[in-house]
Amino acid sequence: MDHPSNPKPKSILDRPRIYREQLLTVDDLFEFKIQLLYEIKCMLKEYVGQPNKKWLKSHEVRKILKISAGTLHSLRANGTLPSTKIGNIVFYDIEEIQRVLQSRKDPAEKPK
Repeated sequence: MDHPSNPKPKSILDRPRIYREQLLTVDDLFEFKIQLLYEIKCMLKEYVGQPNKKWLKSHEVRKILKISAGTLHSLRANGTLPSTKIGNIVFYDIEEIQRVLQSRKDPAEKPK
């Protein structure tokens, strides 16, 4: 089979309709597989880096927000970023982090 390496496949929805009296070839199935995998990879890229936990530790929050430990402490101390401390570990609710980020969003960036 002569297939170019890593071509950007068309969307599955952009293909012509296939009727039951048409024949499917191995090449058709291979092309469908490539398109399907490409679209799955595109969907997964949207979720890369987004934690799937409810509570995050300080180092996880610093990594997501790309801030220093001092900046995180300031945000916690002035009440900008709510937290919960259990023992010596500080936890942050991921929903609160997202809410704070949305509330601080520049109005010029908001879609109409």
